[in-house]
Amino acid sequence: MTPAEKKLWCDYLKNFQFRVLRQRPIGNFIVDFYCAALKLVIEVDGESHYTEAGLAYDKERSHILEGYGLKVIRFTNDEVLHNFEAVCDRVA
Repeated sequence: MTPAEKKLWCDYLKNFQFRVLRQRPIGNFIVDFYCAALKLVIEVDGESHYTEAGLAYDKERSHILEGYGLKVIRFTNDEVLHNFEAVCDRVA
């Protein structure tokens, strides 16, 4: 896990009120975090996701995951590391 993923896991999701799984395969993808009870995928994205190709891939990937009836929320590494409370509030 990246430092941002570790922070989100250790400081929030590990003790979340619903069970959250790390690095969970869903279809042809491995998502950063998955909560089955909420049908929620949480992705923490680094710089490589913010290229033209990365953004297009993530958009298509989110669309496919949403087609499975899942909600996908994305955060940047920077958001997790520097605006942690807001990230936790959004997840909650």
